[in-house]
Amino acid sequence: MSITVNLDVMLAKRKMKSKELAELIGITTANLSILKSGKAKAVRFSTLEAICKALNCQPADILEYTED
Repeated sequence: MSITVNLDVMLAKRKMKSKELAELIGITTANLSILKSGKAKAVRFSTLEAICKALNCQPADILEYTED
């Protein structure tokens, strides 16, 4: 099983840059980049909530489960 992070897709749909989102939600651009690349081992619900609020989306718009 794997989780795919589609944050870059949502950023493009909202015409928002990573730097702008990072500033809005209060994390570093480096940490946002780790999350976007799928290299993050975990994400806090508070961070996910802030992302969803900033992008006006649902968690399922950002995270996708696929079976291997």
